[in-house]
Amino acid sequence: MTLGEIAQRLNCSVVGNSELEITGLAPIELAESSHLTFLSNKKYKKHLANTAAAAIILNDAADLPEGKSGIISANPYLTFAEAMWLFYPPLEYPKGIHTSAVVAPTAVIGNNVTIGAFTVIGEGVRLGNNVTIADHCSIYPQVEIGDGSLIHSHCVVREFCRLGQNVILQNNVTIGTDGFGFAKRNEGGWFKIPQAGIVVIENDVEIGAGSTIDRATIGATVIGKGTKLDNLVQIGHGSSVGENTLLCAQVGLAGSTKVGNEVILSGQVGAAGHLEIGDRVIATAQTGIPNSVEAGKIVSGYPAIDNRDWLKSSAVFARLPELQKEIRALKEEIQTLKALIEKEPNR
Repeated sequence: MTLGEIAQRLNCSVVGNSELEITGLAPIELAESSHLTFLSNKKYKKHLANTAAAAIILNDAADLPEGKSGIISANPYLTFAEAMWLFYPPLEYPKGIHTSAVVAPTAVIGNNVTIGAFTVIGEGVRLGNNVTIADHCSIYPQVEIGDGSLIHSHCVVREFCRLGQNVILQNNVTIGTDGFGFAKRNEGGWFKIPQAGIVVIENDVEIGAGSTIDRATIGATVIGKGTKLDNLVQIGHGSSVGENTLLCAQVGLAGSTKVGNEVILSGQVGAAGHLEIGDRVIATAQTGIPNSVEAGKIVSGYPAIDNRDWLKSSAVFARLPELQKEIRALKEEIQTLKALIEKEPNR
């Protein structure tokens, strides 16, 4: 594909040779002579002069090294991501139902649906058009899955749960497991509380490999439109996550946590449950959130505090051994002065 063809399909303009043949894409420091690369982070600007790439996606033609061609974009990272789809389209699954799949007679199957080998579709399931369910999946009774959704192998969607349109479940995702609900018995031990609710996943949600979303005790656990979950995320029963939110790897939400819109919870963030995290909150990696967080805050550490305060505290923490020595030295000086004063009070 030529550079000009790529730019046209991405609604961008070309600087330089539009007839360059592009065979693939690569990061700026690893690109070879037929590759297209991009620059969006200023930290990588130092690689511009030495990159072997044939062309560069960037937002300012003035940054192009002499003799290089480029694609000009207001958002180079997004344009690079869009170009990835041109060169590396997703795997096409063969349409139809595999002979080893088990589909209940009461299931309603839309048009152009794929059901892979050894997958089980339960009673009363409703699959929309262009749904793809790969091998070794289990779709429990009365589940609804919207148009264009893609479920990779070894996923489980439990009874009565609802998935919207264009939902993607990566491998080994489990939707609708029983919430962790037990009542203390008077005589000791634990009584299991029935988990009678469901999980509702709205349109355009993607859920990473190995993640688990528990069904509500009563009502629904809800994942809002456009939200993306990374691998190994745990959503407790009765929680709700807003729209266009990012939950990174190993985030854990205890039951009845409410997360707003456009929130970013970085890797290994944990929320204690029965609390609210407001819109556009950012929690940095390994933050522990025991209480509600106001909208727009950036928080860090445990217990979560304002990110700026945490950065200052971290700097102090690194100096604690040094500060301890200084305090001991000051104490010794004070004791010495006190002894002198007591010995010569009129001095």
